[in-house]
Amino acid sequence: MKIVIAGAGEVGSHLAKLLSNEDQDILLIDENADKLAVLDANYNIMTMAGNPTSFLNLRNALRDGCDLFIAVTPSESSNVVACSIAKTLGASTTVARIDHYGYMAPENRAPMKQMGVDRVIYPEYLAAQEIITALEHPWTRYWFEFHNGEVILAGVRLRAGAPLIGMQLKEFASTNHHFHVAAIKRHHESIIPRGDDRMEEGDILYITFTREHTDALKELTGKTDYKVRRVMIMGGGKIAIRVYNLGHDRFKFKIIESDYDLCHALPAKCPEAEIIMADARDPEMWTETGLDSTDAFIALTSSAETNILACMAAKDLGVKRTVAEVENLQFISLAEGMNIGKVINKKLLASSSTFQLMLDADASSSKCLALTDAEVAELEVKAGSRITEAPVKDLRLPRSMTMAALIRDGRGMLINGNTHIQAGDRVLVFFLQGAIHKVERLFS
Repeated sequence: MKIVIAGAGEVGSHLAKLLSNEDQDILLIDENADKLAVLDANYNIMTMAGNPTSFLNLRNALRDGCDLFIAVTPSESSNVVACSIAKTLGASTTVARIDHYGYMAPENRAPMKQMGVDRVIYPEYLAAQEIITALEHPWTRYWFEFHNGEVILAGVRLRAGAPLIGMQLKEFASTNHHFHVAAIKRHHESIIPRGDDRMEEGDILYITFTREHTDALKELTGKTDYKVRRVMIMGGGKIAIRVYNLGHDRFKFKIIESDYDLCHALPAKCPEAEIIMADARDPEMWTETGLDSTDAFIALTSSAETNILACMAAKDLGVKRTVAEVENLQFISLAEGMNIGKVINKKLLASSSTFQLMLDADASSSKCLALTDAEVAELEVKAGSRITEAPVKDLRLPRSMTMAALIRDGRGMLINGNTHIQAGDRVLVFFLQGAIHKVERLFS
């Protein structure tokens, strides 16, 4: 697949690095030649120094065709213009990073399409959706519903005393037919487990199941559910505003912000929230603002270190649900291993949306699992694809992927070795970084 990325900022550079591991034909365009030189020297990508909204540059970039054009410069308007030009020059699918919700509004989709923008990515909105989901299902690390909730994928950490600790997967599968452990996050690494593997304390299990077995899963993983109502947010930026807009009808928000201008702009954007101008890093402020009596704490400052430490402090004060924005990728695995609850990263969310597009996934399946070294996609099985040739146990699937569940005739069901996948099925696939080309070959 020929992929052209316009913009070598944080999102663009991360996408280029990820996709270079997937054996894709990547061209990265940016005006900063020095930044491109570093990427060119360390990753399997091509680079072009120049303005990504230039007809001349894009005509050269798309000379040999373009399956996917992704514009992720810091400028929203430049991204829209770049996609418009790329579409005119023959790009098959175009994606623009945007910074305002208006571009996503249903009434604006047709005009955006006419302008040459097939899809938009709004990382802050994706992050806000993740946070709202975390508040709705506070006993999990991850919660993803596929095909209107027919199949659910939950990420749950095994704490001391959980009944599953020490059990082999084949033993679990033989006694509990309603669950499928698709992957395990252990010691900063995602693994695709096999039957002889045992589940250990501290593992994050990614388990697929159907909704009616939710309570049984809580019991097996040693979890208790609780309702989140009062939410404190540290940091009043774009993500905080989006979280409020998505959840103000279900949650009572309190937003702590130290910047004077931001603080005075928040009441108009979050009218029902309590706004407090203070430095949320001050321990004395936590007791004064009632952190010890809140149900959930969300740290959204620009500093990953501050967010991690604040969530740890909130946990020490008895807050059950904490969420930290950690944009430094090197800190994510470390943060996931600490007692800080949910970790979100805009770059991972944006890249996951792109992976869905690369796999020709359902455009409506906007939720995707964002991990540092793995992806999840919902794929439709095409007639004649290799995946339909035999039962799963006879397909000799690579160890870097697993199929967890499928949708057939509108109903969700788990996949086991005897499952024979059919054309038209929608399959939930979990795959490690570097395996996307293997997944493509199986489903093409």
